[in-house]
Amino acid sequence: MRVEPARGALRALHRRRAPFNAMLVTERCDNYCVMCSQPPKKADDSWLVDELERAIPLISPEAREICLTGGEPSLLGSRLVDLVRQLAAHLPDTAVHILSNGRGFARTQLARSLAEAAHPDLMVGIPIYADVPEVHDFVVQARGAFSEAVQGIIALKRYGVRVEIRFVIHEETYRGLPAFARFVARNLLFVDHVALMGLEPTGFAKANIEALWVDPVDYDRELRDAATVLDRSGLRVSIYNHQLCVLDPSLHRFARASISDWKSLYLDDCARCVVRDSCGGLFATAATRHSRAIAPIV
Repeated sequence: MRVEPARGALRALHRRRAPFNAMLVTERCDNYCVMCSQPPKKADDSWLVDELERAIPLISPEAREICLTGGEPSLLGSRLVDLVRQLAAHLPDTAVHILSNGRGFARTQLARSLAEAAHPDLMVGIPIYADVPEVHDFVVQARGAFSEAVQGIIALKRYGVRVEIRFVIHEETYRGLPAFARFVARNLLFVDHVALMGLEPTGFAKANIEALWVDPVDYDRELRDAATVLDRSGLRVSIYNHQLCVLDPSLHRFARASISDWKSLYLDDCARCVVRDSCGGLFATAATRHSRAIAPIV
C-alpha cells in the first residue's frame, strides 16, 4: 500500500488476490494516441520507479502476472531493464508483461539489454493498427511510428524476447482488420500472440468517443475474417474486451475475460446469462455506451 498522510490518501500498489496487477512506470510517452486510456504527461515522474523498486521485494512470490505499463516504458531505458532484472530476481515465477509502443526497441541495444535481464517469463505487447504506415501513424499521432514499431518487434525477437501484437478496434481501424491480419501473417509470423481488442472508453477515447465508437456487431465480418486469417497462419489469437453475446459463436474460442475486475461491470440482464462466468463483462466506463446486441445467452 502507498500511504500519503499529507493528502489523506491510500492506494493499493499490488493486490495479492488479484490474478493480474498493473504497475504504472511512467506517464511520459512519445505517442499521442487518439484513444489513449492513460493520456501522457511531460513531468518528471521517476519517483514511480523508485517506489516500485521498494515494492517489488514485498510482493508475494505467488503473484501470477505483473504488467508494466505507461505512458511508454521504453523511455525509461536502463531503468526499465533494471526493473525487469529485479522482477527476475524476486519473482522468477511471475509472468511479466510490458505494454509498449515498440518504438524504443528499434534502438537494438535496449532490446538486447532487456533480453539480457533474463526474465524467464517476459512478453512485450506492441500495438500495430494497420498494414500501412499512414493509418497507424495517424492513430498514434506520431510520424514514423509504424516503421519504428515494426523495427522494435524485429529487434526484440532477434534477441529472443517474446512479443505480442495488439490491435485496438475503433472507427479509424476496423475496416483495415483483414488487411492487418494478412500483413502480420505474411511479415510477422514469428510473433508469439496477437490480441484483437475492444475500445476502452476512458481517457482520450472517452473525449473522442463520437469519432471512435463503432458497435462490435457492425465489424463482425472484419473481426471474423482477421481472426480466421491469423488462426489459419498458426498464430495464437485472442479477442479482448468483447462480451460473448456480441461475438459470432465461431469467435468464442478466441474470447478472453480480459477486463480487470476493478474495471468491469455487468448489466442487470447479465444475471440470467449462462456464460456470465466466462465473460469479462463491460468496462465500467462503457455503462452508457455499449453494443446494442448485449443480451443474456440462455
